[in-house]
Amino acid sequence: MLGVSELLSKVRGLRVGAILNPTSVTPRLEHMADVLHGVPGVHLVHLFGPEHGIRGDVQYLEEVGEARDARTGVPEHSLYGKDFASLTPRDEHLQDLDALLFDVQDVGSRYYTYLATMGLAMQAAARRKLRFLVLDRPNPIGGNSVEGGVVHPGYESFVGLWPVCARHGLTAGEYAGFVNQGIGADLHVVRMEGWRRDMSFDDTRLPWVIPSPNMPTVETALVYPGMCLLEGTNLSEGRGTTLPFLLFGAPWLDGQRLAEDLGREAIEGARFRPCAFTPTWDKHKGQRCQGVQIHLGYGRGLNAVRLGVAAVVHGRAQDPAKFRWRTEKYEFVEDKPAIDLLTGSDAFRKRVEQGATVAQLCDSWESERQQFLQERERFLLYA
Repeated sequence: MLGVSELLSKVRGLRVGAILNPTSVTPRLEHMADVLHGVPGVHLVHLFGPEHGIRGDVQYLEEVGEARDARTGVPEHSLYGKDFASLTPRDEHLQDLDALLFDVQDVGSRYYTYLATMGLAMQAAARRKLRFLVLDRPNPIGGNSVEGGVVHPGYESFVGLWPVCARHGLTAGEYAGFVNQGIGADLHVVRMEGWRRDMSFDDTRLPWVIPSPNMPTVETALVYPGMCLLEGTNLSEGRGTTLPFLLFGAPWLDGQRLAEDLGREAIEGARFRPCAFTPTWDKHKGQRCQGVQIHLGYGRGLNAVRLGVAAVVHGRAQDPAKFRWRTEKYEFVEDKPAIDLLTGSDAFRKRVEQGATVAQLCDSWESERQQFLQERERFLLYA
């Protein structure tokens, strides 16, 4: 399914910089850094590590350092540091290259930062007139479902640099084509063979390699386009537990009431069980939280964004005085609440505070969702 052989033929004879992480493996679980380094005629000059690093040993929101890859000896450069400028490859690391390669498994949600890294690297490649190659991989939560709203001007950040829906339904290669409208990079997408938009990740028979420390399973990826909204609140999204994004809660919540309120939303494919958990780190570290566990039945039919909206609305409703929006610095932005960056404007936050229902909040994104569906159509590469 993956076009590894085609990729190697395209980079033979070139000086290559590769943006990789732990998911950059062949179906035989060979890491692409090792593959590129071992192929005669391919000159792997630099490695670039996005958030969490090339081998995946860096935690959420932690800086990725400069190093030398232990297995290949190739210099590693960070694409996730102290400020927004650190997210783009530096000119001194590009001047001896002919091409930049991006090979990272995305999870199908705009907030997930890897495709933002790809877009920023495409801009750098365009400035240096480098070839930019994408080894395409499946969208693990499917290519047909599009959910939520887009980023509005003035709310761009690392969790949303382009006007793309929260759940975009694109592969990395299709996403690259969409954002390249305004970049103009020399883009080459190495397509997959046999992937269809309606495939689940299990259908691909590819190995699931954890793409970041809090994305352990495909089930996590399925709920992430909605449950990541909790990062913009003081509700725990389950970081510090074995089920991030599938558990959520707070010390002051009533889990039974929360499960019942969520159940009345009739979210297809999801059921809710009251539970308690104690995060080992992040929000409410060491405190007993009451909340729910999300149990997925039919994942293909899940509207993940509606799920996340319901979690915010009903979690807040239990005690608006104890609930709060995150105002601390988030993904290098200090002057806007994290929830505004995640949802793409301040409209969601204001409507929640005004008492809007889950249905009303989701319906408010429908016109921009429809517009995005039309705009993305000409960049789709797979049936």
